[in-house]
Amino acid sequence: MSKPFTALALAAALLATTAPASAEARAPLTAEQQQAYDIYRDIIAIRTARGQAKTPEMVAYLVSRLKQAGFADADITVSDYDSAGERVQGLIVRLAAARPDGRKPIVMLGHMDVVDALEQDWVLPPFTLTEKDGFFFGRGTTDNKYGIASLVHTFIRLKQEGWTPRRDLYLVFSGDEETGMISTRAQAEYVARTIDPAYVLNSDAGGITLAPDSKPLAMAVQAAEKTFATFELTVTNPGGHSSRPRADNAIYELSDAIQKIAAYKFPVQASPLTRSFLGALGQITPGETGAAMRAFAADPTDASAIAVLRANPETVGTLGTTCVATMLRGGHAENALPQSATATVNCRIFPGEGAAATEATLKQVIGNDKVQFKLLTDVTESPESAVPAEVSAALRKVIDARYPGLPIQPYMESGGTDGMHYRARGYATVAISGAASRPQDMYAHGLNERLSVDAFYGGLDHWYRILKELAG
Repeated sequence: MSKPFTALALAAALLATTAPASAEARAPLTAEQQQAYDIYRDIIAIRTARGQAKTPEMVAYLVSRLKQAGFADADITVSDYDSAGERVQGLIVRLAAARPDGRKPIVMLGHMDVVDALEQDWVLPPFTLTEKDGFFFGRGTTDNKYGIASLVHTFIRLKQEGWTPRRDLYLVFSGDEETGMISTRAQAEYVARTIDPAYVLNSDAGGITLAPDSKPLAMAVQAAEKTFATFELTVTNPGGHSSRPRADNAIYELSDAIQKIAAYKFPVQASPLTRSFLGALGQITPGETGAAMRAFAADPTDASAIAVLRANPETVGTLGTTCVATMLRGGHAENALPQSATATVNCRIFPGEGAAATEATLKQVIGNDKVQFKLLTDVTESPESAVPAEVSAALRKVIDARYPGLPIQPYMESGGTDGMHYRARGYATVAISGAASRPQDMYAHGLNERLSVDAFYGGLDHWYRILKELAG
């Protein structure tokens, strides 16, 4: 579920409207670049979407690559899981310390599955890596096979160089992050029980935000995620013949409940993280939106700033909990009164609020005991993470080598990743992808997902340098 940092994308979109210049012809690929490209191409060709049962194929491919590079069987753990009746696998790979210096290990996360894509809907084949107009197209090019390819390539590169860390390094790849997160939960438990890392680094979010003219704006570091919770709201009724209307009607009562949810605004929430994020973003965002960001950062009770930020889909999620109706069904025949009506309401809950409190608030807002609530999701609530000092220092050094002086800005994700399960277990977990993207190129989960060719090759040293800084 790699998520774009939408507020930064908004700032980028407002800053410039010019198209990027055509990329100059690249020099022939180096051996390192070719290896990374081959891995990227091969795993995108494996349709690891729900219902395809393809994660074992991808795991087998990655294991083969790693063994060819010199990783021993003892360094590779493959686990099987049942996710909604489908066999999925997880993969854990260890780069062992040669002369341990006593520091705890570091875990790097990624997910091997993707949201499915239908070839008839795409302009280009979704499960064939295609280079066109300066971009790599294909499902997973950003979410999250870019992260998988980058991390595996980095481990292979380090192994082939003969470099050994001073602390253990682990890759932990899940197989159903986009759906049930069964493998994610099991791996998080395993990591806590057997590895107990110093902290966790995620490849599935964060990264470098570029303006539409490809000017770098900031290195975004995902340090928190909102809680994902989905409720079904149902109203039942004896029904009857449509020629004999009743005073009560399941569809009308459900409609009334949904309208009350639509009109309700959850209390504004602000944390040091979200205020810092909006304050920094406001410095590079022009016009009314930028002014509102700066005003909110200074005073989160500023009503005018709140109104502006709540009116914008790109920023409303940063200000607190949101709940929105996403699906609807009701009735059973055109000439019968409805015996039931059901709405699906998806909530993204601000850290610390909790699903139970959110449900209680919705019930109070609706004020109708006939509306029955059912929680559909297995909720994981996770706190914000402080960015570990050594990670900040390493990231600063690595980013300066690529984009000198580029601001590094922690933020809260409105979506969700594997990282929530590690934060929930008390591990500082931050996402620091090496990807660079313009707002108009963010198509994760959508049609014609893409990553610029320059961003792919330009980010290949990202994890390589970070791991040498953190474990050298």
